[in-house]
Amino acid sequence: MFGKRAVGNTAPAQAPAQAPAPAAVKNPAEAKTAPPPAQTPAPPKSAKSSSPKTKASKEKLEQFNLLKMRLHRKLIDQLDLTRMVGDDESIRKQVREVVAQLADQENTLLNYNERQRLINEVLDETFGLGPLEVILADPSVSDILVNGPKQVYVERNGKLEVTEVEFRDNAHLMHVIDKIVSAVGRRCDETCPLVDARLADGSRVNAVIPPLAIDGACMSIRRFGADPLTWEDYINFKSVTPEIRDFLAACVKAHLNILVVGGTGSGKTTLLNNLSTFIPETERIVTIEDAAELQLRQPHVVRLETRPANIEGKGQITIRDLLVNSLRMRPDRIVVGECRGPETLDMLQAMNTGHEGSMSTIHANSTRDAVARVETMVMMAGFELPLRAIRQQFASAIQVLVQAQRLSGGARKIVTVTEVTGMEGDVITMQDIFTFEQLGVGAGGKAYGQFVATGIRPSFLDRLKSTGNDLDPAMFSRQVLMTDDVD
Repeated sequence: MFGKRAVGNTAPAQAPAQAPAPAAVKNPAEAKTAPPPAQTPAPPKSAKSSSPKTKASKEKLEQFNLLKMRLHRKLIDQLDLTRMVGDDESIRKQVREVVAQLADQENTLLNYNERQRLINEVLDETFGLGPLEVILADPSVSDILVNGPKQVYVERNGKLEVTEVEFRDNAHLMHVIDKIVSAVGRRCDETCPLVDARLADGSRVNAVIPPLAIDGACMSIRRFGADPLTWEDYINFKSVTPEIRDFLAACVKAHLNILVVGGTGSGKTTLLNNLSTFIPETERIVTIEDAAELQLRQPHVVRLETRPANIEGKGQITIRDLLVNSLRMRPDRIVVGECRGPETLDMLQAMNTGHEGSMSTIHANSTRDAVARVETMVMMAGFELPLRAIRQQFASAIQVLVQAQRLSGGARKIVTVTEVTGMEGDVITMQDIFTFEQLGVGAGGKAYGQFVATGIRPSFLDRLKSTGNDLDPAMFSRQVLMTDDVD
């Protein structure tokens, strides 16, 4: 019996001695990284053959990047862009010819496509934002999220997807960030590792660099399309109904104070831009923002932007400073890009002291949450105001709350239009005029629902009519205004 058991155990003892021998002899590099055969099974042939191919492609990419760096440095040494005359397109064409000549001087075996790619990427490094230029040229991209030099995500149609775009290293990414922020007079270094900036087209940029960003510099870009969304686009995308649009237009023309409410990425700034289109061209508008994003189309607009502190920690100009100063600039309306701190108190006071028709945005999950958030931010101003006094300021200053929301699947809609009716005791009273009722989620993961008129007429309807806005009272009757298509 014991003899049979001993013989049966000899077979598995010989098997591991035969398996790893060929792989270890053929490729020593793989033998160092591979786990012991006794713990895990041997990898399939496809996995073995892919490693040298991946290594070769990485080496080729590194050689390509080194060649690009070399050409870029030669271009900087030989070229003085300040002496070149002509428009941007002609200057770019002249520089392209110089880069092509420099590429021909290199002893490299590049085919036509690789040569054209090399020239284009050198031009992007010289005139643009390097690897990001390919993404910025795609109009379907709404957000660009850079998580370190080797990971870049984009958002298309409300969904995130990873790209093949990479930066050479963290220094390369830092150079692109510095190029963006320096163009608007800001800086991003170890003493100021957080920065808000904007691109030439108005796109919002936020950057965080080490030591705050552990895995390398990070940057997010909120795109502003070359062709901004209009109210017709809102209606075509079923983000709003014609009745809600007409009602909001009447509110703006009647100089009602409006607060746009929503979460991050819900489209508050875009909605504020479109609300401003209803402001008459005869009025003087002052806009105040951290980073100028609003693109008002009226002829009489004064744009103000905050300034961070310098390297000595001095010279900072906040939204509150600009808001107080704007009261001396004879504005008909004040538009604050976003209230997020003690400037909220000054905004409410401005709305209560002759600057009717002003607008702003605030981060909140609902119109009721917006009231509580305003109370908190007013307390940040440093004055020990009673809660009832703050609520009275809010109730008399704000007439309309408009909530924008990003639903599942990426759809952005105006989900609530609410009127602030006043106060009952210590409670601010509000009533919904229009709402969006979500009915479910389609097969593609996109939420669908219907826009509903609640049946409540706004108390300021007579004020709207007195300013020339003849709205049909039937639009406020309880009814379904629009229904989404189900996937």
